[in-house]
Amino acid sequence: MLLPALAVPSEKVALRFPERELTYARLAAEARAVAHGLRGRRRIAVWARPTPGTCVAIVGALLAGVPVVPLNPRIGERELAHVLADSEPDLVVDDELPSGSGTDLPEPDGEAPALIVYTSGTTGPPKGVVLPHRALASNLDAVARAWAWTGDDVVVHGLPLFHVHGLVLGVLGVLRRGGTVHHVGSFTPAKAAAALEGGGTVVFGVPTMYHRVVNEPEHAAAFRRARLLVSGSAPLPAALHERVEALTGQRVVERYGMTETLMNTSARVDGDRRPGTVGPPLPGVEVRVVGDEPGEVEVRGPNLFLEYLNRPDATRDAFRDGWFRTGDLAVVEPDGHLRLVGRRATDLIKSGGYKIGAGEIENALLEHPAVAEVAVTGEPDEDLGERVVAWVVAEGEPPAPEELGEHVARLLAPHKRPRVVRYLDALPRNDMGKVLKRELRAR
Repeated sequence: MLLPALAVPSEKVALRFPERELTYARLAAEARAVAHGLRGRRRIAVWARPTPGTCVAIVGALLAGVPVVPLNPRIGERELAHVLADSEPDLVVDDELPSGSGTDLPEPDGEAPALIVYTSGTTGPPKGVVLPHRALASNLDAVARAWAWTGDDVVVHGLPLFHVHGLVLGVLGVLRRGGTVHHVGSFTPAKAAAALEGGGTVVFGVPTMYHRVVNEPEHAAAFRRARLLVSGSAPLPAALHERVEALTGQRVVERYGMTETLMNTSARVDGDRRPGTVGPPLPGVEVRVVGDEPGEVEVRGPNLFLEYLNRPDATRDAFRDGWFRTGDLAVVEPDGHLRLVGRRATDLIKSGGYKIGAGEIENALLEHPAVAEVAVTGEPDEDLGERVVAWVVAEGEPPAPEELGEHVARLLAPHKRPRVVRYLDALPRNDMGKVLKRELRAR
């Protein structure tokens, strides 16, 4: 059973959002009504806004055994059209939740799809990662062992609910433990501090959030009270790691995962939390580094996804002898901790906790009439981790950088817009015509 606390619901608070709280009893009742209203559906899409309604809809679908496609509320029109055409949901759920009644809700099979989460690739449109109930349950239990995570914890976060960090860890992980989710809406250090002062014990965040915390030291006392500070979705810079410790008196627990695998490694709550490393493999998860170090990280275990929806070719190419090829490069420390050093595919940009494919931004920019050629790279950013940089060869008069940023935000999503635009007379290329992005980065 993925969410055992709903089987014998109590009056304990399960979900706390700025606008509403739901006890386990209330969540169970509302989610079961949704589940009966969804019976017989093949799959649904849910506008994954940071609201109690989103959680009720997704939990209800999981109870019914109906796979959910979480939709980014700020998704661009081009990307939305692709996701809906690719996933073909029977229903798109927003404010109006389906409702029904009944008593029998058989537990879905462990291999049954639970979520279909779309993730950006380095080229082409996003792919739908099909995650089964088995992966969610096993991985959440493995993480719980590493973090001593129990039903007594109140997890504070302001993460979006359309990816695995905010939804799987931040909501389903808490509900599986029987704890309380305290979602602050849009994250600010002040809101998170208030939630911690109101009984919060654990913070889930991304490096950008912790960067903002250290820049507002007046909230340090609240963060000192947390049992655990966790960071993921992008590497936490060592300097930021040290600044957080100096401010809060505790070291951040880093974990390493991705949509296709959920969580692979993590520092332990009772172990070494070294800046620059993401801990050893989680219980039940096998991790190896292939080739001369740094080599490519490959993963095997019950945490793996089933397939890329409608992409048997991509699914086949993603595996080597049963091991998932992450594309990440790493070194294994003598004590088994993993130290990530980069990407095999250099076109994946990690910005503000999001993984952004350079290729889709390049394709969008090439649709602008004033863009003749373009290459997109990432460069270090103190707040975002990496910022998106567009190198543009203009067609006639160069357009304003803001115009290009708005163009990308409309077609894709706001977090994918270029933060920096640099104009060139020509892109550097090799004899085969391939753009030399290393040369661009060196500039």
